[in-house]
Amino acid sequence: MSANVGTMDRVIRLIAGVALASMPYWVQGPWRWVGLAVGAVLILTALVRFCPAYKLFGLNTCPLKH
Repeated sequence: MSANVGTMDRVIRLIAGVALASMPYWVQGPWRWVGLAVGAVLILTALVRFCPAYKLFGLNTCPLKH
């Protein structure tokens, strides 16, 4: 599993993930749990620097190291 998430992408994912993961505190109804799940996935992909969806579509925002 090689890294395919770059630094700026990680920061954006982490900020969006924290915002979405906090949804149970300020949203009512079933969407609160959807936001929590999506936020958790974004935080996880930011921490491990790997996104399975990027791999599936052949995307890579991580600069190559030579």
